[in-house]
Amino acid sequence: MTSMPPDRAHGVFRFGVYEANASSGELRKSGLRLRLQDQPFQALLILLARPGEVVTREELRKHLWPADTFVDFDHSLNTVMNKLRESLNDSAANPRFIETLARRGYRFLAPVEFASQQVAPTPISTDSVNPAAHRDATIPTQSQPSSWLTRPDEVPSVPRQYTGALFLLIQIMYLSFYVIALARFVRVQESLEQTFGASSWAVSILVITAVIGVPIRLYLASAILFDVSGLSQKFRRIFAIVFPLDELWALSPFLLSRQIGIGLALAATAALIYVPFAQRTLLLMRDLHSRQSAASP
Repeated sequence: MTSMPPDRAHGVFRFGVYEANASSGELRKSGLRLRLQDQPFQALLILLARPGEVVTREELRKHLWPADTFVDFDHSLNTVMNKLRESLNDSAANPRFIETLARRGYRFLAPVEFASQQVAPTPISTDSVNPAAHRDATIPTQSQPSSWLTRPDEVPSVPRQYTGALFLLIQIMYLSFYVIALARFVRVQESLEQTFGASSWAVSILVITAVIGVPIRLYLASAILFDVSGLSQKFRRIFAIVFPLDELWALSPFLLSRQIGIGLALAATAALIYVPFAQRTLLLMRDLHSRQSAASP
């Protein structure tokens, strides 16, 4: 068994949707236990205890195999890491969690949270102990609620030029929507009246959202072009504004339903509904690649 620091021997490591319980030797994904042999699990604990640091192959050898063990170390360690990556659905070529440093070792990439488990002391006398103090021997720290949005440690690392180009194309697409709708306002107004009747609220929503959307798209396009730092965090802060704006404009293909048909308009709307989430994910992947590039020696 691998020796762990005393303050990490009783607790749970959390990363993404995974939990590794150091005391019970269990690896879980979204609460479901995964089958993982002891050596890959112990290698995982070593990496989790030092996230972002390089753990050398020699350190892993000393932890996983006793000094008097005769084994093909290189092959055995590669087998251990392959089994670990398989359990984490990770890839050596495009790692989300475990990065291989050729001929040096490995590094854990994703953020890691540690929740300690406190061992309750044995009472001296049952008569002198408050009955409320009788509880389970271990008290796990409450886990943080999971988000229905993609977490930063759940995305793959994709080169910045690809994610940046896709993000820029999305901003150009929305700008085109706004400009064309305003430039052909009379025809758009007629389409809205045919769809919703002679009501001014639909026209007002179109004008207001287009006027709000133009500066937002210009800002995001310029930010990605000039590589503004912290763009992912900035986008997440304005996501509450961008999301309803984009969802409203996801209905825009229905303005062309007479030309393209209801079926194609519905398909285009379904795709546009996902685009706000795609923008957020693209920036998360871009950030992850930037961190990995900065951390590489």
